[in-house]
Amino acid sequence: MTSTLIKNARIVNEGSVQQADLRIVDQRIAKIDAHIEAQAGDTIVDADGAYLLPGMIDDQVHFREPGLTHKANIGTESKAAIAGGVTSFMEMPNTKPSALTQELLQDKYDIAAKTSYANYSFFMGAGNDNYDEVMKTDPINVCGVKIFMGSSTGNMLVDNEVTLDKLFRNVDMLMATHCEDEETIKRNNEIYLEKYGDQLTAVHHPLIRNVDGCYLSSSMAVDLAKKHNSRLHILHISTAKELDLFDNTMPLQNKRITSEVCVHHMYFSADDYPEKGNLIKCNPAIKAVENRDALLPALLDDRLDIIATDHAPHTWEEKNQPYIDAPSGLPLVQHSLNIMKSMVDEGKLSMEKVIEKMCHAPAECFQLEDRGYLEIGQFADLIIFDPNEKWNVDKSNIHYKCGWSPFEGYTFSSKVITTIINGHVVYNDGNFDEDYRGQRLLFNR
Repeated sequence: MTSTLIKNARIVNEGSVQQADLRIVDQRIAKIDAHIEAQAGDTIVDADGAYLLPGMIDDQVHFREPGLTHKANIGTESKAAIAGGVTSFMEMPNTKPSALTQELLQDKYDIAAKTSYANYSFFMGAGNDNYDEVMKTDPINVCGVKIFMGSSTGNMLVDNEVTLDKLFRNVDMLMATHCEDEETIKRNNEIYLEKYGDQLTAVHHPLIRNVDGCYLSSSMAVDLAKKHNSRLHILHISTAKELDLFDNTMPLQNKRITSEVCVHHMYFSADDYPEKGNLIKCNPAIKAVENRDALLPALLDDRLDIIATDHAPHTWEEKNQPYIDAPSGLPLVQHSLNIMKSMVDEGKLSMEKVIEKMCHAPAECFQLEDRGYLEIGQFADLIIFDPNEKWNVDKSNIHYKCGWSPFEGYTFSSKVITTIINGHVVYNDGNFDEDYRGQRLLFNR
């Protein structure tokens, strides 16, 4: 038996902040109290007044393995995740090959078991032609089924209406959707190519992948979910128009249709393209400022349920190609908590709300087993987070394999000091336990 006692912490959990100690026995939280006496055999960790938070749960990342490992891999990106306080992740199927069969899906789990520093789950991919494989997915040990209802990597675009209806009618586990209307994007792309040719830049990206393209696809997904009472989770909402599709009149646990917003859509706007260019080119696009400014109020009133990253790294060389050739996506998983804390510092929301949306809500939405809260009996996935330690983002402290961040040169006012996963210290003050591996996530469904 191993025992760790964390002293002098400010615990942020379930809407409150309390000064308390916390004991971990083996993999789980054993006691939380205002004062816990040390016992023989305890490893003592002094939080010294810093926050003690549940580990972040990121329900949307792209770690690029297999097939795209020149950009990233499960080992490097999970390492970046734990340095940023993300203790569990759910990864997308559009790798090479895409996870469109149960065998290919299992291959990703096998890689993670050997290389992932954090806890992990992987989405099963839906395509136009793999319905039978999708229906074999086990909801107990797979986070969900991913459906690209718009442009995507590889052969994963599901644009057959008969197939979509069949999936929404018969899949009885969570379906996560990327919603952008393919025809709208194609039409806009042709218009802007004809008008600007090789003078197209990232400034045009939100005009090509526009508000209407998102809304057409999202509203179609919602209509299908309502028709069949499906369990629908729409990823990376980026427009004000889509917000009316979501309900905030019931508890998250009772919702059949849920939503996610990503940190970059809340932080950046189209006004940032002249400076950032392709570095913030992503799908769905970062859009005009009125869209960004509508997202936070919807998060606060619970129309938007979860904060995630859509972490999607590409190499510096790839991103510095002309707009038309540069891939979409940006690396974020190491800095998502810092980004949200900067918004707390600006008075836009509370730390308690951040923890609700990055820890509690993902656990509830996906029905995670024994994670997402600082409660007795839960797995001890937690972080010590200093809300007042300033640090500068530069290449020396970026852990993404791609080696860059859109936040390079920024000074953040808060820092992850220690990350504990399943009761084990895997990251502390810049140092990693290189031998530790996370666990496969399980779901109470």
